[in-house]
Amino acid sequence: MLDITHEKCPMTFVRTRLALDGMAAGRVLVVRLRGEEPHRNVRRSVLALGHTVLAEQAADDGSIVLTVQKKDPAPAG
Repeated sequence: MLDITHEKCPMTFVRTRLALDGMAAGRVLVVRLRGEEPHRNVRRSVLALGHTVLAEQAADDGSIVLTVQKKDPAPAG
């Protein structure tokens, strides 16, 4: 799990992107973040890169947990 609850934008997405870049296609990243702006920005940016948001869940502590699946690479050719 990537906990970015103490990060501010734009570092919330930078940390998320670095984690995704280091993962194999199809793997799942669980991201815990806090605040409406980070939630909106990370979600929008992840989708813009072609990844899939599998779930979004509010946690009891006020944070939001995003479950993101890394996109498969584009087919060659």
